[in-house]
Amino acid sequence: MSAAFPVTRPRRLRRTPAVRRLVAETSLRPADLVLPMFIKEGIGEPQPVGSMPGVVQHTRDSLRKAAAEAAAAGVGGLIVFGVPAAKDGRGSAADDPAGISQLALADLRAETGDQCVIMADLCLCEYTDHGHCGVLTAGGDVANDATLERYAAIAVAQAEAGAHLVAPSGMMDGQVAAIRAALDGAGHADVGICAYSAKYASGFYGPFREAAEGAPAFGDRASHQQDPANAVEALREVALDVGEGADMVMVKPALPYLDIIRRVAEASPVPVAAYQVSGEFAMVEAAAANGWLDRNRVIMETLTAIRRAGAGVILTYWATEVADWLAG
Repeated sequence: MSAAFPVTRPRRLRRTPAVRRLVAETSLRPADLVLPMFIKEGIGEPQPVGSMPGVVQHTRDSLRKAAAEAAAAGVGGLIVFGVPAAKDGRGSAADDPAGISQLALADLRAETGDQCVIMADLCLCEYTDHGHCGVLTAGGDVANDATLERYAAIAVAQAEAGAHLVAPSGMMDGQVAAIRAALDGAGHADVGICAYSAKYASGFYGPFREAAEGAPAFGDRASHQQDPANAVEALREVALDVGEGADMVMVKPALPYLDIIRRVAEASPVPVAAYQVSGEFAMVEAAAANGWLDRNRVIMETLTAIRRAGAGVILTYWATEVADWLAG
């Protein structure tokens, strides 16, 4: 070993919890966390999501209550996913000013003001009767440019409802540029864009599709979401989105893609978010329910890993619970 680094005993700095806290290289704050929330039109009380213990499809009243609890715990942000009562081929409810998502965004803004960052997921899969992320061609493919027109209209509706950030998740080519132009043109230059820049065609989304009721009626999303085999492609996608005006970029899922988070964090000039998705959540909850692992310890370990990889913002269904732990 070099003389500049004399032999020592690393365990001296691991002896007690206080020493470990003092020298910890990675820290996690409540403000780093964003809580995903589902709002469903036409229900009288919250509906539990069977594959996601503790997660519900909210009513407007229960959404506001959960938002207030998250804000009180210090959670940094809330992201809304709407489940409308009626769906059609173009996802008309997605940009309806009286649609459930816009009502929910307005409710959250009224409840928390600027205490939490209010984010709106911007896609069409929850709103279309076919469950795909955009408008379809006659042959059943997602039509990129026609979908951009819908995304632009949705972004404006979400901004007018009170969103601080819109989060396009459909992985359409040119989506950030189209949304930025629409927002600026409608007088919403102050509304930011958190782009799902590296969203992989993953098997970890299953429980989410139950919660958001947006599973595709046929086929899959591999034509527009990223191939899990590719890493360099993620950097290209991030560069394109930043060049088009993204204020933040996201990697999704998180744990299976820690290497991508690291590479994106090293390359990105804007903040990097990561989404700890429904399948990651469900695996831990199921294993803990069977007594196979220490639930709370594993939750903190996974979030610390995501933060250590380079994500400054983490979307997680445990956001409020973990914020309470951190504050305590």
